[in-house]
Amino acid sequence: MPDLTHGDDAAAVNALRSAVMRLSRRLKHQRVDESLSPTEMSVLGTLARCGSATPGELARKEHVQPPSMTRIVALLESKGLVALEPHPEDRRQKVVTQTERAEAMLEESRRKRNAFLAGLIEGLDEDEWAALRAAAPVLEKLAHL
Repeated sequence: MPDLTHGDDAAAVNALRSAVMRLSRRLKHQRVDESLSPTEMSVLGTLARCGSATPGELARKEHVQPPSMTRIVALLESKGLVALEPHPEDRRQKVVTQTERAEAMLEESRRKRNAFLAGLIEGLDEDEWAALRAAAPVLEKLAHL
């Protein structure tokens, strides 16, 4: 197990954190719809990955308080990006589903961000690109731990 408090391991963790944060900020600037907040985009992304969910389930997945998620869902609904439907088993709840408009916007956003990232990757040599390809599954795992 690596020693994450001293020496080379600690330096590697620090470099990884810094690089991931800088790259994330740069990717966030590659937005298709500037009227949506990063949180609203994140909620749409969660719906795309996980499918329809109640506002409470979305709040847990997005690590926000339920009243905040209620406001976010209302904003997304007013923009035509989600629809609220009755819960099939609990009529007191609603289920949030993304609309076709949201799906198209997310696809365009992915396309734009992928193109931006591909442009950056063109600046890498073959060995760096091979290392990054090999690291991608590990980064994906870290993102979901």
